[in-house]
Amino acid sequence: MVRVAVLDMAAAKAIGQIKKQIHIPLVADIHFDYQLALEAIRQGIDKVRINPGNIGSEEKVKAVVDACKQKKIPIRIGVNVGSLEQDLLNKYGATPKAAVLSALRHVRILEKLNFKDILISIKFSNVPQMIEAYRMLAKKVSYPLHLGVTEAGTAFMGSIKNAIGIGTLLQEGIGATMRVSLTADPIEEIATCWAILRALDLRRRGPEMISCPTCGRTQIDLIGLANKVEKELKKIKQPIKVAVMGCVVNGPGEAREADIGVAGGKGMGAIFVKGKVVRSVPENKILPELLKEIKKITK
Repeated sequence: MVRVAVLDMAAAKAIGQIKKQIHIPLVADIHFDYQLALEAIRQGIDKVRINPGNIGSEEKVKAVVDACKQKKIPIRIGVNVGSLEQDLLNKYGATPKAAVLSALRHVRILEKLNFKDILISIKFSNVPQMIEAYRMLAKKVSYPLHLGVTEAGTAFMGSIKNAIGIGTLLQEGIGATMRVSLTADPIEEIATCWAILRALDLRRRGPEMISCPTCGRTQIDLIGLANKVEKELKKIKQPIKVAVMGCVVNGPGEAREADIGVAGGKGMGAIFVKGKVVRSVPENKILPELLKEIKKITK
């Protein structure tokens, strides 16, 4: 699914045109102005992200809830540690407890209106706090939770923080949807998201490459080869596992679960399939020979 920020009425009205050109769910991210939520709903949005406590009177909240009920549209409550209510900040500080209490306030507003098609997010930029907050919330509600580390940073550090925070919770069975937050092209967010799911063996989509670090036994350009193989694998859709290993000491054994792989030697590489070496080739032939074997099982 894709979330879009709805800043004004022009953006809300554009949702209808966007919906005509896509085939995946579209979520409207709305703050404060309930009229934008109503217009997004009229335009065919699939989910609304809005905090009911921030849009004014009960009548305004009810108008949004009634519209969502009519079209069976869920509401995601999105609590961010940077925008907690002042009374909670004064009493508890910017803590997981304050964020959980804030989320529960918004939930109660919707439940009072007999609306329970709810998803909740409760985001921190601090990873340990994020994990603690979601664990606390998971014990208090049965609603699905949307995971994320907010303001995680640029692609490198942000990917690490997201992987630790989101990955820890998913491994514990907490979380229904997720968003990787990076100060980068959103395409990188999607790639990191899939990498987290693949690392936890929760999803298999496209090839997976495993490769070892360099060490004193490595006698080929392992880093260059791994990068080239990874680039080629982006063209393949089948969920195969490919190993690029630096030496024959541990290569085939450590990567025996791989469908296809290579273990480097002195200026050469041993191509193996399902852990068994099928032939050895000179270093300059490793990439084409490896791709040849990959092609055999991905036709």
